Amino acid sequence: MTGTAEGVTAAVRLARRAFVAGERVDLNRLSAELGVDRTTVFRWVGNRDQLIGTVLVSLADPTLRAVAERTGGSGPERVGRIMGEFSRAVIEAPYYRAFLRRETERALRLITTQAGPVQGHVVAAVRELVETELERSGRAPTMPSADLAYLVTRIAESFIYTDLISGEEPDADKAEAAVTALLRGASRAR
Repeated sequence: MTGTAEGVTAAVRLARRAFVAGERVDLNRLSAELGVDRTTVFRWVGNRDQLIGTVLVSLADPTLRAVAERTGGSGPERVGRIMGEFSRAVIEAPYYRAFLRRETERALRLITTQAGPVQGHVVAAVRELVETELERSGRAPTMPSADLAYLVTRIAESFIYTDLISGEEPDADKAEAAVTALLRGASRAR
């Protein structure tokens, strides 16, 4: 590796490949594959949690965009369908479930709290989606869109990770129904 940007790109690519293969992201193995010491990898991508967070965002963002691109309709119903299908994609990703089983506490901390970048990225994307869809459907939110986006994200998380939280099966359909109901109730016709 010659430059920092090249090193970051290579490290994230290798970490993502390992993650999607259902393997543990290992900085020692990563540094060996890159032919640099662990300190160099740390300078490039931060600690293991930071690298995993980067990998998770690199998977979540395009997944949410792809779901939004193929989902029709408008308004609360469209947001509900998008969040339901996004939840389904997360629930059904074998590598993601492997990570959740293997490193439950770390996964939940990195994905659902400010300790990792995932929730912030998802909330920001959902906020844009909520604002766009309410406007498109002639509806106005009855509370700040940032709060609605946070609630929508937490609802989806609740049904994605319900097996880890309460022992019930994850359920994307419930996420869709709950998000749609929330947005119908938290918006009004202009």
